[in-house]
Formats: sequence, structure tokens, C-alpha cells
Amino acid sequence: MKINLYLWFVLFLSLAACTSAPKQEKGTLAGRVICLDAGHGGTAQIDSYRVGPTGEREEWINLRVALLLQKMLEEKGAKVLMTRTADINVPFDDRVKLAKENKAEVFLSIHHNATADSTVNFPIIYFHGSASENVGSVVLAKHVGQALVQNFYPKATPVSVVSDHTIFPTAGAKVLRDTYGIPGVIAEASFFTNPTEEERLKQESHNRKEALAYVAALEAFFSKPVPAIQPKKSIVELPPFRAAQEAERMNETARRWRQDFEEGEKLLKNETDTTALRQAYELFTRSVRSFPDSYLARQSHQYRAAILQKLGKKEEAQQEATRAKEYYVRLQEE
Repeated sequence: MKINLYLWFVLFLSLAACTSAPKQEKGTLAGRVICLDAGHGGTAQIDSYRVGPTGEREEWINLRVALLLQKMLEEKGAKVLMTRTADINVPFDDRVKLAKENKAEVFLSIHHNATADSTVNFPIIYFHGSASENVGSVVLAKHVGQALVQNFYPKATPVSVVSDHTIFPTAGAKVLRDTYGIPGVIAEASFFTNPTEEERLKQESHNRKEALAYVAALEAFFSKPVPAIQPKKSIVELPPFRAAQEAERMNETARRWRQDFEEGEKLLKNETDTTALRQAYELFTRSVRSFPDSYLARQSHQYRAAILQKLGKKEEAQQEATRAKEYYVRLQEE
């Protein structure tokens, strides 16, 4: 009889625990198929560009963050597709194929950035094409930008959410171009050419903060219906604007990107001086070519549009205004 009473008592406690325990809520990431693309890989012997002041390489940082993020997402029930899990070179076509054949719901390419100005450090998030067409990717890009600032940077850090046509003006980035239709971004979380940031990026704790920011961004993105993505060039088509690419951004001219912008603004005060306006136009042009995805690039294009309008070049002015609107997105804009 004592044994029976004991068994009943254990059963009662078990039932009480089950009744009082809160039900596990299904998270927003459970069941989601997410493709993580650790940018580059296996290029240390042939690539002298993607390396910080003391030798830390971008592809190493990208992979560390991606592996941490993979584990976090899987713990939340997501299915994670990894384009690479080691320091090897995986062709672009294979990365794209992995995402498309497995019906990825998001394509997140993890990168870190470089430029001539070693003081620079802020996030840049790329979407493919134009903002009016690739709405789903723009929403994802905004969430990534907001999460990086909230979890990875001091407050008031500027963020660039920009089209990949700003840096690859004729076709955009291949991994985003060929996965178009899947909400996708390339996230350049920070600049390894900034000496202080390079030292932080060597630390797992800093890599983990970045990965946690991506988790927050993906949770926010999947918390609401994903906006539709329209066919490319169905709404907007613009002529290419040539800009400095990768290694070009490391020269002395590129280092002047901010100075050129500020000098251009001073010249704008002479609104009736045609010579001053033309000089300002050249300075804004050089600034945006040197750093086409900076947080000042949108304003540079807007200034170029205003100057062209004053010079009577209405069609070119409209193109520049459209470029500023479609290729550069503010976080607070809806």
C-alpha cells in the first residue's frame, strides 16, 4: 500500500508540473530555411586586398561569424544551409544553386569591408537592383541594419542600405543577382581596415555579438508577412554610374571622399555662380565614385541632381534623383 501511495504521489506531482509549466511558443525562426553565405574563402595566397592592418583576413572573419550564427539559428529550429564551413573557395554558381534548390526563404551573405580611410567603421547592407522592385530584400536589409546598430555599434552610428548597383553598376553582385526572388542581402557588418575594429573582429565575443544581431534581424523579418519581389527592371531602369570597386577604393583619391563632399557643400553656397556649381558637381562626383556606398553617397547624388537641374540638364537631373531614391534607402523610411 505504501508503494501505491508513493506512486500516486509521484504521478500527482508530474501532472501538476505539466499543468503549471508554460507552453513552449513556436518561435518565428522554427522551420525557416535560411542560407548563410560566408563570403569569399580560400583566397589568402592570391588576394592581398581583403586583409586588415595586422593581417586578419576577411574570409576568416566571415566564416567565424557564419558558424556561430548557424548554431544559434539551428537552436531556434531553423534549417540552415551553409555555402561553406571551411576556408575554401566555393564557386558563386554553387552558392546560388544551394539556396535555390533547397528553397531558401532568405539568403544572407556575411562580409566585412575595406576602404582607404582607416577611420571608417559602419555597416553597409546591399540588396539587389532597385528598392521599388526588390521590396522583400529591402525590408530584410533594413532589419539587418537596425539590428547591427542596436546590438553591435554605439548609438547614432550611420548605416548604409544600398543597391548592389552602387558598387557593381552594370549587373549587381552575382550571388544576389542569381538568387533574385529570394529575399537576400550582402551584409558588410564592419570595416577590417579600421585598426581598432580589426582587433575586435579577432575576438569570438565580438563575432558572437554580430551573429546575435543577425538573429534579431531575422526574427524581426519573419515576424510579419514577407513583401513580394517584383520582376527586375519592371519599374526602374537606370544607366550605370561608374564607381570605384574593391582595390580601387584603397588609393589616395578615395581617401578624400569625405573632404570632397564637404568642399562641395561649401561651393553650393554660391548658387548663382555657374563655375562654382560645376566645381561642386565634380567634387560630389568624385566623392561618390570613391565611396559609392557611404552614408554620404545618397546626398551626393541628390546634390548632383539639383546642380544638373540648375544647369538646365533636366533629363540627367531626373536620372540622378531616381538613382538617389532607388539605390539608397533610409532606415526610417517605410
